[in-house]
Amino acid sequence: MPTAAEMLIAQFQKIRTLPHIVTRLVQLVNDEESTLQDFEEVIRLDPTLVARLLTLVNSSYFGLTRKVDSISRAVALLGMKNLHNIAVTDAIQGMLRSSSGSREFSPQRLWLHSAASGICCKMIAERIFSINGDDAYLCGILHDIGLIVEMVADQEIFLLVIDQLAPDGPSITEIEQNLFHTDHGEIGYILSKQWRISETIAEAIRDHHHLNEQILPQSPTGILQMSEYIIQQLNFPAVKEGLPLTLASPLVSHIQDNVEEYRVLAEDLPEELEKIQKMYGG
Repeated sequence: MPTAAEMLIAQFQKIRTLPHIVTRLVQLVNDEESTLQDFEEVIRLDPTLVARLLTLVNSSYFGLTRKVDSISRAVALLGMKNLHNIAVTDAIQGMLRSSSGSREFSPQRLWLHSAASGICCKMIAERIFSINGDDAYLCGILHDIGLIVEMVADQEIFLLVIDQLAPDGPSITEIEQNLFHTDHGEIGYILSKQWRISETIAEAIRDHHHLNEQILPQSPTGILQMSEYIIQQLNFPAVKEGLPLTLASPLVSHIQDNVEEYRVLAEDLPEELEKIQKMYGG
């Protein structure tokens, strides 16, 4: 008997599917024998993705002195995980662009929140912990994929969830459990596993609303939760403004101990978000 989350995912997949190219790139990322040439051959099949890659690699983000106009050079400069993340971002943006909004819910707001979270996670990983930010970015851009599933699979109940959100009311996951008998973290976890995304990223997506006093700040879940807190302060909410967000004490202590670095990061985030908005036209 399928769970409530699995049934929502099945309904979602009847209406929307992850683009084939993203699925293929996931397979290549997970294949230790894959080469950059393999990535290039897949990417060439998607003119829109080719345009994104060339736009990104020639943007101020990379600061190259000579223009890159070949796919093979762009692939070599960006690397495999970065290519995969760009394709995933493109897919998420496409799902939300094709979704109809309402007075209660704005797909554009969710897109901005997801993009801001992805960027903020990457910045925290690289600036604060000096680790590669590609996995952290993927955590951020995908963490609310469960909300997209709910919206597409059963918009009527999804809007009831949004309508019941209030600053002094139950959390979004409590409301989801009441109405959907699951929540967007659990949905995101199952979908991430189907997409063969790593266990640590899938767990971060599942647990991004869970308070855990044993959480490590440098873990994917810790980075994602701190990112959520920062972008909430900068007014990039996922669905509704004014909702409180609480951090576990280890994360609060870590931010307090590194408050100057986080202040600079928060100041730089809007400019970084503007770059990705220009790239994806949203």
